Amino acid sequence: MEILRVEHLKKTYGEGENAVHALDDVSFSVEKGEFTAIIGPSGSGKSTLLHILGAVDVPTAGKVYMDGQDVFAQNEEELAVFRRRQVGLIYQFYNLIPVLNVRENITLPILMDGRKINEKRLQEMIHTLRLEGREKHLPNQLSGGQQQRVSIGRALMNAPAVVLADEPTGNLDSRNSHEIMELLKESNKQYNQTLIMITHDENIALQADRIIAIEDGRITRDEVIRS
Repeated sequence: MEILRVEHLKKTYGEGENAVHALDDVSFSVEKGEFTAIIGPSGSGKSTLLHILGAVDVPTAGKVYMDGQDVFAQNEEELAVFRRRQVGLIYQFYNLIPVLNVRENITLPILMDGRKINEKRLQEMIHTLRLEGREKHLPNQLSGGQQQRVSIGRALMNAPAVVLADEPTGNLDSRNSHEIMELLKESNKQYNQTLIMITHDENIALQADRIIAIEDGRITRDEVIRS
């Protein structure tokens, strides 16, 4: 079942001779539950692609369909709801709210949506992330690996259609990097959670079901590793 479809996506910054084509006619689709790694050199357009998929940035041309919905046919208010409910974003630098504790950071998207917290799912998430006993800790009381686990919990708490991860292990040592990858793969399998991850680490990319390589704003390789 298709969860995401990208059609002839283009993103241009600047005009005329100064124009930079960050994305140049990118098209692909992703099946529900698929783990896709996006690789490419610095400046290839992979982060721009991820930000457009998450509706953080807007394409110059082209379409993005998420769960059958034309993402950019929505108004600003609808896009804000879409970002909270349909997309889970995980960044390299965690982006936690420093004055909120672990529980509050994980449930923030739900609280912003004015919805009731599913306590059973929250406790299950805290157990899976191995954060028991740290629910009231602030981010500065946590290690880097623990902070990244909190950001994963925040991304998964709403059971979004797609989780988008931008170099989620790039700021961690090898042990924490391995743990974070195991957690992401576990959520991918346990919750049939669609995962699209940007990485420069070939070993991490090879753990995905599929690798898409981007260079100069174009897809240069699209290979299924395992089905």
